Amino acid sequence: MEMKKRISLELRNRTPDKVAELVMDNCRTSDGEVEGLTDDFKELEFLSMVNVGLTSLAKLPALPKLRKLELSDNNISGGLDTLSEKCPNLTYLNLSGNKIKDLGTVESLQNLKSLRSLDLFNCEITTLEDYRESVFELLPQITYLDGFDQEDNEAPDSKAEGDEDDEDDDDDDDDDEGAGPTGEYEEEEDEDEGSEGAEEEVGLSYLMKDEIQDEEDDDDYVEEEEEEVEDDEEEEGVQGEKRKREPEDEGEDDDDDED
Repeated sequence: MEMKKRISLELRNRTPDKVAELVMDNCRTSDGEVEGLTDDFKELEFLSMVNVGLTSLAKLPALPKLRKLELSDNNISGGLDTLSEKCPNLTYLNLSGNKIKDLGTVESLQNLKSLRSLDLFNCEITTLEDYRESVFELLPQITYLDGFDQEDNEAPDSKAEGDEDDEDDDDDDDDDEGAGPTGEYEEEEDEDEGSEGAEEEVGLSYLMKDEIQDEEDDDDYVEEEEEEVEDDEEEEGVQGEKRKREPEDEGEDDDDDED
């Protein structure tokens, strides 16, 4: 896709002065120059033109608010002085994978007073002896070269992104670990509690039935004893009457004998 067409698609019915970020990676230029960008993009803060076949920055428009510029994997070999004229407020510049060979080409970046991070990774210049020390000395305003400072400490932006990714992964792992087993344990506990409750109810009902049955047995036993006592009393009464009658009967018998 041509760069001009890509820009029109990226606008999405917006006017250029409303665009703060513009990404045109992997599109193509017709002659190695910037195409379709105009001074109307005055609010642009981030511009990315990775692998678009650029050989020159001569046609880059004035972008006074531009702070981050991605130009990696192109064919740029010089003309970097244009950046200090067109983008004076740059803080981040990525030129990795271009055809920059010597320190003289980089020297023109001295006028970018706000520049803090410069990336020249995969450029031929990196093979020079004392490359890092020389660039830091040539550009004292920069803090990070190829993602590291002079003490080989990584740029904070990269660390922050890495840390955030790690924390997100850990959180996801924690969530995944906690979700399944916890739910299973809760269900098992609920089942255990339910079964224990059912056993308790069964046990209580069984005990209550036993107590009721014992009480009924006791009542039957008491009734049987009372009936036996009544029967014994009746039998004793009958026997007593018989005993009382016997002497009388004997007396009558004696009288009969005497007569």
